[in-house]
Amino acid sequence: MSLTKFEILSTVVVEGSLTKAAESLSMTQSAVSHAISSLELEWGFALLNRDRSGISLTNNGERVLKHIRDVLQYNESLKQEVASINGLEVGTVRIGSFTSVSALWLPEIIKEFEMQYPSIEIKIFEGNYDDIEQWILEGSIDFGFLTLPSSNTLETVPLKKDKVRCVLPINHHLCHNKTILFEEMKREPFIMPKWGNDNDVVPLLKKNKDAFQVKYEIVEEATIIAMVRHGLGISILPEMLLVDVQDDIAIVDLEGEHYRTIGIATQSIKKISPASKRFITLVKSWLQANNLLDY
Repeated sequence: MSLTKFEILSTVVVEGSLTKAAESLSMTQSAVSHAISSLELEWGFALLNRDRSGISLTNNGERVLKHIRDVLQYNESLKQEVASINGLEVGTVRIGSFTSVSALWLPEIIKEFEMQYPSIEIKIFEGNYDDIEQWILEGSIDFGFLTLPSSNTLETVPLKKDKVRCVLPINHHLCHNKTILFEEMKREPFIMPKWGNDNDVVPLLKKNKDAFQVKYEIVEEATIIAMVRHGLGISILPEMLLVDVQDDIAIVDLEGEHYRTIGIATQSIKKISPASKRFITLVKSWLQANNLLDY
């Protein structure tokens, strides 16, 4: 049994295939396969199901994976703590992120972080809110950006209130309003953002259920904006998703104060690795320096 084999198994599960795991780890596929087989032989049970559709964890594999990732996380924290005592800054930070944070925040933050801590590796895993929350819970990542509130079992750090606004075709009869009332939206075809949880638009829908006539449910915000542009309906989206939108759609405030709260979530703020703590500290200082920190 070795930490290297643990790392290989964890990476195989994250990547979803032996080939991709081998590429990620700079190993041959046969070496990855041998490491998994060696663990299975040592423990006396199969860890992975292998068939034409790909790989998946066996029931026993699911039972041990959480413990494997706990061991890897504690080992990473130990290495970083020892390095810190010796005046070094090393380690790996695994971060979950969604589109708007990845595009608008992370490039500058990572650039600054790498200048301060050139020996700390940053790995970004992009997904939707549900993906990121699951990755945190299963230990695939150290922390992730989410809209809050998140799972009751996670510890969170709120960062920013991202205002939710209405988007309309440029020639829409409501596009010149200073604000749009929910009463005015009743007869409008509505394009519902569908991101997998209830933290953004769904509470508005529930609270004002008579004000929306949902015609489409769309996951990709670029598709929503394109459909609005072509007059297929109106929608509501967080402001961060509208930063680079061209002038051929209208963006108008909704009545009242509506926003999504963007924050960081992790299993335990206290137990998170030293490198991750440094990254989170830099995130907050960068947001504050750019007048984006609301908490």
